[in-house]
Amino acid sequence: MRRDIFLKSMAALAVSAGVPLSALAADNIKMMIPANPGGGWDGTGRALGKALQDAKVADAVTFDNKGGAAGALGLAQFVNASRGDPNALMVMGAVMLGGIITGKPPVSITAATPIARLTSEYNVFVLPANSPFKTMADVIAQLKKDPGSVKWGGGSRGSTEHIAAAMIARAVGVDAAKINYVAFRGGGEATAAILGGNVTVGGSGYSEFQQYIETGKMKPIGVTSETRLKGIAIPTLKEQGIDVAIGNWRGVYGAPGITPAQRKALTERVVKATQSKAWQDALTKNNWTPALLAGDAFEKFVDDDFAALRATMVKSGMI
Repeated sequence: MRRDIFLKSMAALAVSAGVPLSALAADNIKMMIPANPGGGWDGTGRALGKALQDAKVADAVTFDNKGGAAGALGLAQFVNASRGDPNALMVMGAVMLGGIITGKPPVSITAATPIARLTSEYNVFVLPANSPFKTMADVIAQLKKDPGSVKWGGGSRGSTEHIAAAMIARAVGVDAAKINYVAFRGGGEATAAILGGNVTVGGSGYSEFQQYIETGKMKPIGVTSETRLKGIAIPTLKEQGIDVAIGNWRGVYGAPGITPAQRKALTERVVKATQSKAWQDALTKNNWTPALLAGDAFEKFVDDDFAALRATMVKSGMI
């Protein structure tokens, strides 16, 4: 059947079923990435965009990077510019929740529409190749001696690597309020700072550091998972006597003001994209753990995780 005839047929069916025509419009997806290029959200958004096309639920995907304030700047732009747009998506995750807790921006995630959680990932802490330190034990020794002399580099304030750094300090008997955390607007900036030796230790998802670890430009000294990552010889913090484990997750939200039918249609497109070969390849390449959770279950998960993150941050002295 010709495409134009097919679309007309679908439109007629939609009208007869009482489904808004806009719920079917899926030719072009607009993807807001509330971070600068080069980081985990950027990689996730672009991998999902490719998967949406691979699954044939989008003819084209455009990307808009807007970094800053743990995603709050991109979130505000997305909420204000995309209201009622059934083809708009925004990448988000635990980092955004942490940023909302610490920064209290005027626009919160509750203004947008929950669609799906996609992946989970753990943070890896690394040293620049030329660092005088060799292990996490070396870093901890210096941290105990002079907390401010250890510069922790990572994503925005409230990111999972920021929370992990505070948790590490608390676990080894150092006042978490004294840690020297340097926040960057995106993974690319953080990576450049680590490679340039401008921070003592850097933290982010393994996928962001993988090429530098494999080429010896960064030395991994700990991962925030409960057990070692599959096929990767990086010791956990717990193995090293530091009782800290914290995960990261990423997902997507839709625009505010879309109808239940439009939300359902958009969610189905995202779910179908995660079944594509392109998405499976991205999971393998980036060592992402699939963590699909959609609809109301995802909305409840976000509410629960927000409360849990806030409790962890209070306990760690961050707020």
